[in-house]
Order: sequence, then C-alpha cells, then structure tokens
Amino acid sequence: MKLLGISGTISGIRTRLVVEKILQSAKEQFPELEIELLDLQKYDVQFCDGRNPSDYTGDTKEVIEKVTEADCYIIATPIYQASMTGALKNLFDLVPVSAFNGKVIGFAATGGTYQHYLVIENQLKPIAGFFRSFVAPNYVYVHNDHFNSNNEIIDSDVNKRIEALANQVVFMQKSLKE
Repeated sequence: MKLLGISGTISGIRTRLVVEKILQSAKEQFPELEIELLDLQKYDVQFCDGRNPSDYTGDTKEVIEKVTEADCYIIATPIYQASMTGALKNLFDLVPVSAFNGKVIGFAATGGTYQHYLVIENQLKPIAGFFRSFVAPNYVYVHNDHFNSNNEIIDSDVNKRIEALANQVVFMQKSLKE
C-alpha cells in the first residue's frame, strides 16, 4: 500500500516538513507501508486548462500519475488569505475526478493565525467529498508558534496529532481494502 504525502505549496518549507513528519510516523507505525513525498516545489506543473488529464506532458503528467497511483494521502497546504494555495487547487483541478475516489485522505495545514484551521473544515473536506474520498476524522493544524527557530515542531500536542493522523489514514485505508 502506498501513502502519498502532498506538500501543496511552491514556497517555504514548513508545510513540507509537516508532511514529512506525518509520513515518517506512518512508516514507523506500519513498516510495510510504501511512502512518497510529492513536493510541488520540485515540479513545473502547468495550469489546468480543461483538457483531459491524460493529455498533459512532462512534470504535470508525472504529478497526475503519482496522485492517481497512490492508495491514500496526506495533503497539506499553508493557509494564505484564509484559503489553500493556488498550487494545491490547481492540482485538484488537474487530476481526474476518479483519482481520489474511495481512497482515504488526511489533511494538514500550516498558518499564522489560529483561526486558519477552519480552511480544513470549510474548503478541503468538501473537496474530498466531491472526489468521493474518505476523510480521516483527525487533521493537523500547525501554527507558526508551534515551530522553533530551526523549523522543528516543538508542541507536544501537535506531535500527538501527527501520530494519530498517520495512524488513522493507514488504518482506514487498510480496513477499506479488507
């Protein structure tokens, strides 16, 4: 089973660090699990223009294939202007509707205000519903204050939520496959 972590931003490092930490926790809890990080900073993804997803080429095609082939996901975004990034929204627009169908998604977000966690509830979960995915009940929101000057997560409650989310996503996907 393959868990794909998606860092849905083209700037900064904190969102990627959160995804990496969740993937690490999942691998520690489920050693047989295959994990992969899809860091949108490392790809030159085209803007969605309405064509069939199979008609894209280059990095865009590679990203679409990685998303489509995974069994379950950790999807994270920084919150800007009370919304997900344009890069993540573009990814959602690019993939076929069937890509996430019947698969489990766990969400994480980073941000500078404590209210930004609401983006997970009000934007990301409804998108998962559109894709007919299953959403892990827990999610992780990491505020700027939860990082130290070395960009390490120092809040013990956040670290516990990371472990719980990693467990839920894998447990749920395994249960669905059985």
